[in-house]
Amino acid sequence: MPDSALIGPYVRRFLMEDLLVDRNLSVNSQKSYRDAIALMVRFIESRYSISPDKLTIDKVTGKVIREFLMHLQKDRGNSDSTRNQRLAALRSLFHFIGRQAPEYIEAATDVHDVPMRKTCTRPVPYLEKPEMDAILDVPDRETPQGQRDYALLLFLYNTGARADEAARVTRGTLDLGASPFVEIHGKGAKTRECPIWPETVRVLSSLLAECADQRPDSPVFLNVRGQRITRFGIYSLVKRTSQKAAKAVSSLSEKRVSPHVIRHTTAMHLLRAGVDINTIRAWLGHVSLETTNKYTEADLQMKAEALKATAIPVGSGAVYRNREGRTLMSFLVGIGRSALCDVRH
Repeated sequence: MPDSALIGPYVRRFLMEDLLVDRNLSVNSQKSYRDAIALMVRFIESRYSISPDKLTIDKVTGKVIREFLMHLQKDRGNSDSTRNQRLAALRSLFHFIGRQAPEYIEAATDVHDVPMRKTCTRPVPYLEKPEMDAILDVPDRETPQGQRDYALLLFLYNTGARADEAARVTRGTLDLGASPFVEIHGKGAKTRECPIWPETVRVLSSLLAECADQRPDSPVFLNVRGQRITRFGIYSLVKRTSQKAAKAVSSLSEKRVSPHVIRHTTAMHLLRAGVDINTIRAWLGHVSLETTNKYTEADLQMKAEALKATAIPVGSGAVYRNREGRTLMSFLVGIGRSALCDVRH
């Protein structure tokens, strides 16, 4: 069996060259691709007793991929969206293999023909202003730990930063001068500048003044051990803070609050404040405006206000009449007898 038939060398080049060097994907994206491939390889080893070191490309057919995806959902309890994410990673791997070795284009096509599953679009989760205020009120700002917690929560709300983006913020990425902003390094090695509110400037200045490490590359947000906080630490902070805030605002007990929910909250509150959608896109670091448009579709308050503005007053006696003064029913009957017949012929 020639080495060129083994999938192992292609997997290594895909992860180390294509994703890391050529496409410069983020660490989290690289891990997602790696995990999808590792799950598939382990599945094939378990189902077909083929050692990963001896797995050849011809053994990974579209049929095998379908079985693997079924295993993810039935045995591992993965959702349709997770299934699609794993499939996308495997499609990308075989697209790479097809480019590198044209003799495997047919195999790549077989994998690519495995369809994605249609998923339901869920409403964007976000917090109302009283709920966000209740979360910000929880930290005890008289203690160093409470000051850090408040500063981090306020920073997330101000910037709409993702958890890993907030964890990577350093002194050098902050400008707390006359026009304060923070430089955020986001997904796909993209960088954006986000304005900072005066209150956030005051809180961050106080936090940084208490820190002994004044180097530009020193992290802004530290954990209890004085080390850079992790995104998991940020998730934990948001979760426990929202649970405490639920005692003051009961509606929080019905919501699963995470750093990403706070990110959605930032977008919704900016939208309600009249900030245009393009500015919000740049604020959050979205590549596509389509991603940001989901906030306009999700805001029930704005929909209700629009409906109220266009509603006919109750008891006004208003009825629909067209330009010729005809009622709706007479218009429909008339168009059914004349105009539609004209169109058909």
